[in-house]
Amino acid sequence: MYRMLGFYPNNMWLYDQAFTHRSSHNTPEGKRSNDNERLEFLGDAVLGIAVADILYKHFPNQKEGFLTSTRSKIVQRETLNRIALEMGLDKMMVSTVRPQTHNSYILGNALEALIGAIYLDQGYRRCRRFVQERMIDRYTPLDKVAQKEVNFKSNLLEWGQKAKLRIAFVLNETSTDQNGNRMFQSTVHIEDVPFGTGAGYTKKESQQIAAKKAIKKIRYDREAQTLLAELRQRVLEARATPDVLSEAQPE
Repeated sequence: MYRMLGFYPNNMWLYDQAFTHRSSHNTPEGKRSNDNERLEFLGDAVLGIAVADILYKHFPNQKEGFLTSTRSKIVQRETLNRIALEMGLDKMMVSTVRPQTHNSYILGNALEALIGAIYLDQGYRRCRRFVQERMIDRYTPLDKVAQKEVNFKSNLLEWGQKAKLRIAFVLNETSTDQNGNRMFQSTVHIEDVPFGTGAGYTKKESQQIAAKKAIKKIRYDREAQTLLAELRQRVLEARATPDVLSEAQPE
C-alpha cells in the first residue's frame, strides 16, 4: 500500500471500503453500505478541485477554456480507468464483476473512491500531492495531455457510418460575446433530429462541442438511445420499401 500511496494510511478501513464494489455484497435496506459508492462521490469532487488547482498553477498564462478542456481529459472515465489499471487497482478490487469488462468503469470509480479515502484519512494537501505525483506525473504528463486533441466530430461521423445514420452539422448563427469577439453556434443532427448544440470562437470549435454533447447522449441517455433505435428502424424500412415512382413504366 505504501508503494502505491507514498505514505502509510491511518485508517485502513477507508481504503478497504474504497476497493469494495457494490456487487460484492447485499446491503439490507436502511443499513449503511460498506461499498465504495459514497467514497467515489466524494473523490470525484476532490479530484476535480485538485486537478483544477494543479492546472491553474502549472499553466499561469492559459485561459479558462484551455484549463477546462485539459481538466476534462484528465478526469474522464477512460483516463481514470487506464491510470487505475496501471496502478494495479484491479488486483485490489473486491467485486463479483470483472473490473476490465468492456464499457466497465469499475476501476476508474475505485480510483475516485481511493482519492475520497485519502482525503478523509490524510486531508486535502496529501490528497493533492497524491494526484500530482502518483497520477499526473507518472501516467498523464500535463504538457502531453494538453496537446492531445480529441476529435469528437470525426468520432461521431465514423459512428454514423457504422450505424448507417446520416450525420449533419448545421451552423445556426454567429454572435459576439461581451468583449465583442465573434462566436459561432452549431447543431449536430442525426437523421434531421438535433442531438447537440455547441458554441465556440470558431466554427470548428462549435462543431466539436456539439459532437461531444451528441456522443455523451448516445452513450448515456436512455431516451436518446431509444430514439436512435427508432431512427434506425425507419431508415431500414425506408430502404426496404421500393420506390414506386422510379419503377413505374411510362405508357
